[in-house]
Amino acid sequence: MMPRDLIAILRGVRPDEVVDVASAIHAAGISRIEVPLNSPKPFDSIERLAVAFGDRALIGAGTVLSVGDVEKVREVGGKMIVSPDCNPDVIDATKAAGLASFPGVLTPSECFTALRHGADGLKIFPASVLGVSGLGALRAVLPAATKIYAVGGASKEDFADWIGAGVTGFGIGNALYKPGDAADVVSTKATEIVSIFDGLRGCKA
Repeated sequence: MMPRDLIAILRGVRPDEVVDVASAIHAAGISRIEVPLNSPKPFDSIERLAVAFGDRALIGAGTVLSVGDVEKVREVGGKMIVSPDCNPDVIDATKAAGLASFPGVLTPSECFTALRHGADGLKIFPASVLGVSGLGALRAVLPAATKIYAVGGASKEDFADWIGAGVTGFGIGNALYKPGDAADVVSTKATEIVSIFDGLRGCKA
């Protein structure tokens, strides 16, 4: 089965709790997990996740802004690079390292630049700025096979609207995990999000 097109964003997670939190998320059916680099000791967390989950989940980093950070992520076992911006150098380095690339984009120029450099998917960020209607217009000019993830402003309450406009999936941050959340709390939120997403897409992990 293909993994669900949901990316868990664990901003602020600590290394000592990251495996428990990620285990709850993975058990609920989300197998793409990123630790933003502005979290406490992010490379420690990514390494722990890479060891714990191996090939069962796609583990990586978010808020990646430099080529140097791409290499650090690769060294600790991460396989996914997510950024808030469209930096061709970061995308090139990501693909050269054999990692999955999800740069942040908002305009047609950024979208096509990212695709030309080999991005695996586009992170629309902040999605609230583009809006559902803006995404619909953007989707009309992008290659049909382009994977688009709405991040920052998309929520389980309006998943249906975004999917109707052509989004592939979502990056979920605060609605899934907030610093200090216990694993059981995250499990409840993750289960609800997956249930709503599955009801709309019928996607199974």
